Parts: sequence; structure tokens; C-alpha cells
Amino acid sequence: MDTPRPFAPSPEPLDEDHDAAEHDGVGRPHAQVPEPAPLTEHGPARVIAVANQKGGVGKTTSTINLGAALAEYGRKVLLVDFDPQGALSVGLGVQAHELDTTIYNLLMEQNIDVDEVIRETGVEGMDLLPSNIDLSAAEVQLVTEVGREQSLGRAIKPVLDRYDVVLIDCQPSLGLLTINALACADQILIPLACEFFSLRGVALLMDTIDKVQQRLNPDLRILGILATMFDPRTLHTREVRQRVIEAFGDLVFESVINRTVRFPETTVAGEPITTWAPTSNGAEAYRLLAREVIAR
Repeated sequence: MDTPRPFAPSPEPLDEDHDAAEHDGVGRPHAQVPEPAPLTEHGPARVIAVANQKGGVGKTTSTINLGAALAEYGRKVLLVDFDPQGALSVGLGVQAHELDTTIYNLLMEQNIDVDEVIRETGVEGMDLLPSNIDLSAAEVQLVTEVGREQSLGRAIKPVLDRYDVVLIDCQPSLGLLTINALACADQILIPLACEFFSLRGVALLMDTIDKVQQRLNPDLRILGILATMFDPRTLHTREVRQRVIEAFGDLVFESVINRTVRFPETTVAGEPITTWAPTSNGAEAYRLLAREVIAR
């Protein structure tokens, strides 16, 4: 992808309290995405890596809330916290530093069963494989392992038949942990903050996806690009999203995640926005995203 030209600063102030708008602000007509039919049986799971090497673009927020919205539609969901910061676990009310077993133990200790690590969440139908800072050691320890890029895939394979969707929250880098996630994923969902520097970083991520497809996982596909931290009142965010749509077309989700104070509140509450503020525009945006994910 060509390097985007610099944007002029927006003259309009960015309001952090502004909640999700009902339109995308770039003139693209909304497509109608119907509610999915209920399932009569579950599995095997579709594995989706939520990844972007840039931090602060809404990966963890999107993983939690997409998972909760999918669960609302009757899907059995497993969230995999694959970031040593453990933000996904904390965002679901888990005290990550107090855990005896995490995904680190599952990866590095042969006598640990996946069922010993999986935890139920406060959302019916959504489970969690938690993480904490211990996982940072895995990046170094896995280097000497045979088949190190497939370690995560081997760890979660025994439970794939129980779930409809597995969402992997990747760390903000393109290191060995993220490569593990991409190697076992069927699809990748890319959250992209509507700002110039995020757009510049997409080309690097695309190069990594190409390499993983060629060397490790030829079936890996891009599920879609999710615009986050969007404010339709600012010229800058509208222009960034327009550029993304021009570059990637239908890969860009209809759903747009706007800036809102609701998301930091949900982190403190330890629950997704779909239960913390179920009628908010943010909750509806993630429900639309869930319908799009199911439809794709």
C-alpha cells in the first residue's frame, strides 16, 4: 500500500465524551446486516486473531466487546489473552497477577491441561484463557522449541470443538507471540484507530500477514478492518477512514467504534459494554460488528 500523504490538523476539537454516531461520517451507505439465526449445535470454532502492531488502537476493547456481542447472539466464545500485559483478563474483572495458571503455563508445561486454565466470565457463553506478565518469558523460551510458531495452535486445539468463535487478543508487536496467533488463526481482524500514524502502520502488518501466509498458514485471511476511536465531527478522523475505505474497500467493516467515556468505565467495572451500558451506541456498534463477523 502506498504511504499515505500527511493530513492537515483538524480545526475541530476532539471530544472524548462523544459517543458512537449512527452514521459513518464518510458518506458510504449503510448495509443492512440481519440478526443471525440461532445455532442448534456448536463448533468447530473459527479462530480470529485481533491484531495490530500499533498499541492503543482498541484491540483489547474490541476483543472483549465483540466476544460479548457474539455470545448475545448465541455463539459460544473463547477469548484468548495473548498479551503479557493481561489487559483482556483485567478488563473482565480477573486479577491477573494472582492467577496460579495462565496461558503461559499451558504453552510451556506439558502436564497442564487447557481445562485447568480456562475460566468462565460474567458473560454467559463466553470463556477466557487468561494471561499475565509471565507470558513475556514465553517469547524467549519458545525460540529454542521445535515448531515454536505452532505452540498456541497446539494448546487450544483440544477445545475448538466446544466453541463457535475463538478471539485472540494479540500484543502490540509483530513478535513470536503474534506470529503464533496468526499461524493458528483462520482470519485476522485489524482494529485501526482513525489517525494518521495508525494508517501508516498497516503496510507493515500486511507484509507480516503475507509472510505468515507463505510460510506458516496459507489459509489465513483478513476478516476485516475495524475503524476505532472515530469522531464524525472531526475532519481528520473522517479523512483517515475515507482513505482506509479507498484502499481496502469492502474489507472495512460497516461498524465504527467511536470515542466514548463508556469504554474506560467498562474496564473499571470489569465487564463488556453490552452489559455495562447495553443501550449505548457503543454497545450497538459492537452488536453490528458481531453480525458482520457472523455474516462473513
